[in-house]
Order: sequence, then C-alpha cells, then structure tokens
Amino acid sequence: MDNRRPPLAPACSTLPEYVRHWAEHTPQRRAFTFVDHPAPHARGVHRTLTWRRLELRVRAVAGRLAEEAAPGARVALLCPQGPEYVTGFLAALTAGLVAVPLYPPGLPGHGDRLSAVLADADPELVLTSRHALDEVREFCAGRAVRVLAVDDVPDAAADEARPGTPVASAVAYLQYTSGSTRTPAGVEITHANVVANALQALTAYGAETDPVTCVGWLPLYHDMGLVLSVAAPVVRGLLSVLMDPVAFLHEPARWLRLLAAHPRAVSAAPNFAYDFCAAAVTDAQKAGLRLDGVAALINGSEPVRPGTADRFHAAFAAQGLPPGSHCPSYGLAEATVFVSAARPGEPLRRFALDRDALASGKALPARAGDPTAVLLAGCGAPAGQRVRIADPVSRAALSEGEVGEIWVQGPNVGRGYRGQDGLTRRVFGVPLAEEAGAGGGPERSDGGSGGWLRTGDLGAFLEGQLIVTGRLKDLIVVDGRNHYPQDVEATAQEAHPAVRRDRLAAFGVPGDAGERVVVVAEHARTALLADIDVPELTRAVRAAVSARHGLRLADVVLVPPGTVPRTSSGKVSRALTRERYLAGAYLTEAAG
Repeated sequence: MDNRRPPLAPACSTLPEYVRHWAEHTPQRRAFTFVDHPAPHARGVHRTLTWRRLELRVRAVAGRLAEEAAPGARVALLCPQGPEYVTGFLAALTAGLVAVPLYPPGLPGHGDRLSAVLADADPELVLTSRHALDEVREFCAGRAVRVLAVDDVPDAAADEARPGTPVASAVAYLQYTSGSTRTPAGVEITHANVVANALQALTAYGAETDPVTCVGWLPLYHDMGLVLSVAAPVVRGLLSVLMDPVAFLHEPARWLRLLAAHPRAVSAAPNFAYDFCAAAVTDAQKAGLRLDGVAALINGSEPVRPGTADRFHAAFAAQGLPPGSHCPSYGLAEATVFVSAARPGEPLRRFALDRDALASGKALPARAGDPTAVLLAGCGAPAGQRVRIADPVSRAALSEGEVGEIWVQGPNVGRGYRGQDGLTRRVFGVPLAEEAGAGGGPERSDGGSGGWLRTGDLGAFLEGQLIVTGRLKDLIVVDGRNHYPQDVEATAQEAHPAVRRDRLAAFGVPGDAGERVVVVAEHARTALLADIDVPELTRAVRAAVSARHGLRLADVVLVPPGTVPRTSSGKVSRALTRERYLAGAYLTEAAG
C-alpha cells in the first residue's frame, strides 16, 4: 500500500468532500485501522479500510439513508467502536442528515442518559452494527424509529447512490454535552464548524504539513475522540488507528504498543489515563517498547495535573518518550472541541499559584517552597480562535492574571443548543461589555451568531498561557472565599491510600451558617471496606483539607467503587453526586 507522505489537503468545506478527494487521489492509502482484542490478553486483530474502500462504503450507506429519510432528519449512531461507526457517521453527513453520535445500550450506567438523549434528539433512524442489532432493536422497541445495521448494506448500493454535497452552514451533527453540571444538551455543529476545528487541531499539534498517525481509544461519541480520530484524519488524509475503550481499560499497555508501532503518533486521553498507565503498565510490558516516535500526547477533558505528566514521563522515560510530547489542552463541546493547546516539543508549563490570591480571583505566583501553593498546568495558546477572560457578572474583559469566565470566539463555535433557544441566547453569541453597543460583533459565515461563547469555565491568562481553574457552577464559596472542587479532591485523594484516585467529588451544600463542604469518595478497588479503618481515613482527609485549604469538611463519605456517578465522557458528575447526597442516597460517616 502507498504509505508515502500524503499530498497537502485541498480547501474543502465538508468532510464528505475530503473523503471523495482522498479516494480519488490516494485510493490505496490506509484510512482507518481498527484493532480488535477478542480475548483478554490477545494481541490485536487489525481491520483496515483504504480511502477507496471507505468512500465506497460511505456512498453505499448514504444512498440507503437517503431512501429512508429526507435531508435534515436526525440519525442516531448506536454502534460499537469500529468501522461501522465511522462509515455510518460519514454516510449520514454525506446524505445531508444530522448525525447524533451515541453508544450502544450496553454501556454500563448510561442507559437512562441514552434514553433521555434519544427522546431529546428524536431521530428518524438509528444506525448500528450487525453484532449489536438485536440489542439495539430491543432498546428501541416502542420508539417511532427505524433501525439499520451499517454492515447489512451491500456494496452494490453504492452503484445507484447519487449523494450531493452538503451545505457548509448546515448542521452536520449534534454533540451532546457530557452532563457534568446540567442535563445533557445537543450542540448543533455545522459542517464548517467541524472542518474548522479539525484544521485548528492539526495546526496546533504540528500535523497540518508533517505526516502523523492518529492513534486513539477515546469513544467516538466523545467530542475529542470524534474530532481527533475521524474529522482531523479525514481533513488531512492521515491514517487513524482506533481501539475500543474497554480494551484500553483492560490492558493500558495496548495503547502504548500502538503508539510505538506508528511513526509520529498523535493521541489524546483524559488526565486519569496517564496516571493509569504509569501505575498499571508492568516492567514486562515495557520491555521492547519504544516511544521515541511519539509526536504529541494531548491531555484534556478533565483538569490537567502537572504531577500526572511527571509520573507518566518518569514511568516511560527509559522507553524514549520525548519530554516535550505532553500537550495540556482545553476545549468543550460547544466549540466543537479544541480551543487552546500546548504545542508539541515545548516543555510543560507549570504554575505554582498563591492559594489565598486565587480564592479572591487573582492568579499570582506563590512564594518559593509554599506547601499550600496551587499547582496548575498551562493549556497553551488559542488554536486559531479568540479567547478572552471576562467577569461573569459585568461581562467586562479582564486583564492578565485575573480569574474570570473563559469566553471563546471562532469559526469552530457551534450554532447553539437544539430546541433550547433560551439557553442558546444565554451561552452563544454574547457580547462583551465593551462590544454591547456594537451589536456583539460580526455575523459568522457558517450561519451562527456573532459575539462570544460563554464556556462556564473559569481561568486566567499567564505569560501567554491559558490556565483553567475550574467550573463556574462547581465553585464552592465559603465565607466569601472561592474554593475549586478539583483542588479539594486532589488533596483528599492524596491524604490516604485507600481513597480511589479521580473517583471522588467535592461540593457545597446549604447549611444554617452558610455553605458546608462535603467530599464523597470511592475506596480503592484493591482495598476491602472491612479492612479500611474508616474513622482514621476520615480524619486524614479532614486534616489534609483543613491544612491545605483552611476548610472544615462537614462530611466525608466513603462509598464502594463505581458509586460516584460519572458522565458519558468519564468525568465525575459533581452535580449528580450532590443531588444523590442531598436525597440521602449515601450512608454518611459520623462527624469527627
């Protein structure tokens, strides 16, 4: 097969146009490789689609979809990770339909959310694979929706298909938010949005001209997985190598082996995955593993901790992992995904900030050796878009070093939330105070509104770096001082070895004398609850939080693994944890 450097990408306006371009100009080049792991410790089985084969399958399925639904209708993807997911997604776009990237009904703990999203999206069609067809049909029974298996559509259907070219300003897909702070909402992402964000990501991670391989295990219903593993490779004509998220969780060394097997690999994962690899990959699995060729490892989707990057690089330095490969990044579904990114090859930017100043809204350097300093990683500079820090109340732009809400403007910002006009007006197209008299800025060429996107995230700029400090709605305010829950959680999980890392939630609840602070934490899977000295653990967590944050915890609750609810993207849902706590769903420990 032709594995030479791909030619530069043309200036297409939609993903289907790019698929047709690469099928015509590089037909035998590999487009997507899916690595299956049929047994717990089996080596991967590779299935590959060339660009010609991909285009044929996309055209066949698009032709069938066009027979089933009119342009603009919604089609939900309830496919397992694999060729059918990519083919079905691109076919929906090619047919002029609106894709809704989701997941099969069997994803543990997410059946209720899947039902809620399907009710909100109201699709006419559901796409799945032959393997999951019976399960999906059973789940969709009683719904006015037709179910189609992508791999049941024959190649011959491509002969009669005459797909058109979707309009760049039309909605391509609905990206449902993870629901970490509110009920999930479907963001309308246009064809122009996703192409713009793919180009922004390619530029940020050094892949717009140099050939790279996109290697990923993130689920394709997740915005970062969809853009990095599907949209960006399609735009640039790159090879995308994919595995199932469950295969990674069962054996994280599989991900590292794929990184080692492909030159100039670019991949993305949440912060927890790097800690997981550092802790779980054995010396035997490291033997013979070479990571010299890794180009960029994107760290996003949850708070990026400098200590995690240090542990990961220390764990794999002997395997040649380049020290500048770690790229802390920031993004959100409303901006398609990527907003700001540290560039590959640059040293990790870390900031030790004064805790008291940060609590009052100032990002100031801490004194040298200050044990209470807040350590944060810089998330680089904006990727082809404008980012401002604004006061969330006055909407005035703030200066460097001042903490406020992160606002974003660019061609990648979505149109709004489907069917939620009021929420759309509050979040999208909002003018800064100094722009209010000018109508909020120019109209966008993709059909969206002008103005700015209010992200709901808090941050500041320091030395040209975007620093993300937390979520506005998650902020804990005690005695007029701001406390960031992820900061409290980091302290709590370091206080005792039986606290499970990244599976705990800190939040505020109302009390007679103001807001009270609660921590709900899972215990480690390696520890039995009967063997844990719970009062001693509680005292350790209380003491650590008191010493580091000056906070008295009103309650510390230890729960079994899997109890703290998470969003579909794997983040802890503090809002749902708080709701369950207030409803009495957890057995609380006696205050000590």
